Amino acid sequence: MKKIVAVIGDCRIDRKSLKYEMAFGMGKVLVDNGYRVQSGGLGGVMEAVFEGAHTSDKYTDGDTVALLPSFDRTSANPHADIIIPTGLDIMRNAVVANAEAVIAIGGGAGTLSEMAMAWSLFRLIIAFSNVDGWSSKLAGERIDRRNRYDNIDDRVFGVTSPEQAIGVLNKYIDVYTKYHHGIK
Repeated sequence: MKKIVAVIGDCRIDRKSLKYEMAFGMGKVLVDNGYRVQSGGLGGVMEAVFEGAHTSDKYTDGDTVALLPSFDRTSANPHADIIIPTGLDIMRNAVVANAEAVIAIGGGAGTLSEMAMAWSLFRLIIAFSNVDGWSSKLAGERIDRRNRYDNIDDRVFGVTSPEQAIGVLNKYIDVYTKYHHGIK
């Protein structure tokens, strides 16, 4: 079974921007490496990562999963294969963040909330440090003092390319295996 990796970030980006280039490349590299890509399913980074996923020679139908904030299936970007209209609005960010790993590219408040939730859910978090937004602010940092995993330099892993991100992902995805069992 393919592992699911969430890619999060700005909902609006210029197609000629570094964020678009990084997101597009990330989608392609994820599918090239046998992963399924999940996002909020709208525009910006979410659309670019799905578009990139579709360019992989290993792409198969179902490799892009859109968790929409509304009940409107038609709001999904055209590269979404599996469309799940949650109706949860911003609360769907917790569902997006509960993938096996989370990769952040830029982002504002929504991305920040997804990164914080991913941390609380014990997920592996990778963040692009070479673009503006929350990913660059949190790259290399611990989100809080909690020791989530022993024997790991547990932090938000900073990267500057899809190739670096896939290296971190492949190294750590099978180590970050805890699941949240409620607040204690």
